[in-house]
Amino acid sequence: METETVERRQMMTLPKQDFEDMLERAAERGARHALQGVGLDGEDAAHDIRELRNLLDAFNEAKKTAGLTIIKMMVTGLVIALLAGTFLKIKIFGGAQ
Repeated sequence: METETVERRQMMTLPKQDFEDMLERAAERGARHALQGVGLDGEDAAHDIRELRNLLDAFNEAKKTAGLTIIKMMVTGLVIALLAGTFLKIKIFGGAQ
């Protein structure tokens, strides 16, 4: 029979505060790496992110306004069509009998 080698790992203990500090440093390093990957690192990063948020807010506002404008145009068209039909029906414009 073949003998299998068992890998034994040594465990170590860390105080909770040291562990949390290590996690925080790793998270900061990962965040910096992610921001660097998308080109948002450096001194202007906060300004760039604010600009991106403002641009997104403006885009969302434009979408909302465009939607409301389309609805208003449809309602106005429907009201005009109803009024035109009513005027023709009561022969104000000399429509068909």
